[in-house]
Amino acid sequence: MKRLSILFVVLMLQPLVALAWWNDDWGYRKEISLDVQKVKQDGLVASEDGLALVRLHSGNFLFFPELAAGGKDIRIIAGDDTTPLKFFIEKADIANEMALIWVKLPKEVVSAPEPSVWLYFNNPEAVDGQDRAGVFNLNEVLNYSFENKDVKDNTANANHPSQTTASINDGGLIGGAATFQGSQYIRVPEKPSLAMQPVTGWSVSLWVKLEQNQSNSVLWQRGGSASQLTLAVKEQTPILEVIDGSAVKHEFAGTAAITPSAWHQLGVSVNADGVSLLLDGNAAGQFPVKIADLTGDMAIGADLSGARGFTGALDQLSIFKVARDANAVKYDFMMQGAGGSLLTYGDEMTADEDSGGDESYLLSTLDNVTVDGWVIIGILVVMSLISWVVMLWKGIVVSRIHSQNRQFEQAFRQLDAGHLTDLEHSQESAGNLQLSDSPALFSLAKGQNAFKASSLYRIYHVGVEEMEKRFVKAVGAEVVAPQTLSGSSMEAVKASMHVVVVRELQKLNSLMVLLTIAIAGGPFLGLLGTVVGVMITFASIAASGEINVNAIAPGIAAALVATVAGLFVAIPALFGYNYLGSKIKVVSADMQVFVDEFVAKLAEEHT
Repeated sequence: MKRLSILFVVLMLQPLVALAWWNDDWGYRKEISLDVQKVKQDGLVASEDGLALVRLHSGNFLFFPELAAGGKDIRIIAGDDTTPLKFFIEKADIANEMALIWVKLPKEVVSAPEPSVWLYFNNPEAVDGQDRAGVFNLNEVLNYSFENKDVKDNTANANHPSQTTASINDGGLIGGAATFQGSQYIRVPEKPSLAMQPVTGWSVSLWVKLEQNQSNSVLWQRGGSASQLTLAVKEQTPILEVIDGSAVKHEFAGTAAITPSAWHQLGVSVNADGVSLLLDGNAAGQFPVKIADLTGDMAIGADLSGARGFTGALDQLSIFKVARDANAVKYDFMMQGAGGSLLTYGDEMTADEDSGGDESYLLSTLDNVTVDGWVIIGILVVMSLISWVVMLWKGIVVSRIHSQNRQFEQAFRQLDAGHLTDLEHSQESAGNLQLSDSPALFSLAKGQNAFKASSLYRIYHVGVEEMEKRFVKAVGAEVVAPQTLSGSSMEAVKASMHVVVVRELQKLNSLMVLLTIAIAGGPFLGLLGTVVGVMITFASIAASGEINVNAIAPGIAAALVATVAGLFVAIPALFGYNYLGSKIKVVSADMQVFVDEFVAKLAEEHT
């Protein structure tokens, strides 16, 4: 019984655990998960103490205005919502809605069944929580990310360049990149932390983009007292040039080519058995050559003499004092590469929101709609309100006219010969009129406004007026009803009634154009919002360099909301327009028929 009680308490507290909040001073958090299925493909294993690259852009993060300047309020917390993780921000461009954050993932995180971390933000009072040097593994002795024009080593070893002539520009694989035009280079002086010893092993990793075929251009070179190693590119083929411990020069060509105008990862791994070349995380050559220790200066973008300059761009240069295995290199390629991000991004939430994932997809999609999308949706909402007001008002007016037209037709057809004007003058004799005289006239006289909304009555009224104008007047004040009307008089009466028909149709069709605008314009406005949203999504993805379905899907789904809104405007307007159009056609036909009936009765009485 005691065990059952404990289990019951645990189950009751489970929702509270799911809603745990690391610190109440932070207003929002966002879950970022490691895609286990992608990690496991091709036998890949998540690197312990490896780095995760968090790419935020408008396609997966809509709260840039809530960030403090430079992202200083950002905190990365482990999935237990307790343990702070080390991280640093390579770039935080709030105006252009893009941020690049490197996070160290310890063993406890990557070994979890569903590895994830929490990104907390929205605390204006927070101090900067970055730990740039602490992010990197102790085996990584140099890391250049090229995010600033003043190239600096991100690790705690401070292996900064002694000379830099390369241009640092935006448009790198990850933020900025070092651009070389054939005569530019970066030189790094020798330091004890950069000693490369084959006994313990060492590795070099960098991202390269060729602007054109190379004529044996140097990407990276390191020398020593007895050996030298050069990573070069000839045409599109990576080349390793090695001077071994016996001063013998060797040249090895990679088994795969580098595609121009695209980013590729190149890696060199050295141990006591030889040298390995890797391209995009895959082996591109293994060469059994012995290399002595390399302890001299290092050149990037050209050789140590400044010759054999490279034309293109380099990004994310890292040097390790161990020989990294293929898994670690492949993991970095998948994590950093534009086409293979291993991270998935959840929705932003506050402390009051359920973190259990019960939020509907619709609400989640609406959360991702951008400002320009809401502007389009706002216009569509106004159009929808106008169309609904027109449809309701027109529906009431047309229904009332149709109903009273039916009543008037019934009364008009009860008129006896010689009493064509009785409906017009019924109110004058309302006091003496009895129900037995004429039920229709009695109803009209007593109700007085029974046919006020009837378009047929207004046509009838004009017809009677025009008829009476043409009566022959006797001398004096008495009016003598004529016995006959000429043919031209009959045509004049008919023409006057047709004028009223036209005016009535104009009134019935007034504002209907607003419905046609909603029908035709609603979907086009929605399409405009979708196109703009898709354009912004792809632009932000291009800027951040993250290309995967998890980055594209939220922005595309949010962009499609505008098209859905446009259809919500157009579809009811289309149904309402067709319904009202059919009712107006019935009223129009009734008016045309009534004119003919009135003229026929008029001809019977006065010809």
